[in-house]
Amino acid sequence: METMEIKKENVTKAYNEAQMKGDTATVILLETLFGKEALEQPKPKDVTERIKTFEDAVAELGEEHPFVVAYRCIEDIDECGGDIEAYIKLRIIVAALNEGWEPQFTEGEIRWYYWYELITKEEYDQMDDDDKSRVVGRGGYSADAYSGFVYAFASSVSSSSFTGYGSRLAFKSEKLAEYAAKQFIEIFADFCFRPEAKSEK
Repeated sequence: METMEIKKENVTKAYNEAQMKGDTATVILLETLFGKEALEQPKPKDVTERIKTFEDAVAELGEEHPFVVAYRCIEDIDECGGDIEAYIKLRIIVAALNEGWEPQFTEGEIRWYYWYELITKEEYDQMDDDDKSRVVGRGGYSADAYSGFVYAFASSVSSSSFTGYGSRLAFKSEKLAEYAAKQFIEIFADFCFRPEAKSEK
């Protein structure tokens, strides 16, 4: 009887790929042969270490999650538009990073949002490293900003302020909002802007 040597790293890779693709039959087969505990790698405790890509966010939520199900329904339909696909991707990313937390809109609840200052490439290239990482604000009797996906208004030198239109993409902490804004900037851009070819029509 011949013996076949199977490396654990190869089995684990096959298992993870089957999970990502939603290949339930392969997942069950591998779990039956090797045991679920032996196949699953321990997850880092910090969610920002676990979720580096959109695919990581999908794996975190699982194929049965309603946001993932919605994404699977439209991912190959060109007519949906890139902004719609990007929005559903962002819902998945935000849900995964929030680890079950959802805004309740109760008194005193604090929610965090990503924020971008739109500048040209030339302006960005002229900035030093400190300028590239700082938060820009302004004071005055009133100030407001529209950026397509969130609206903020401050009056009386920011002593009174409110924000809206971003509730579905809110984070439970400032750290997560900042991480997502940097890590997934391309998806945020797809959500906020039309592709160049479409915008010219």
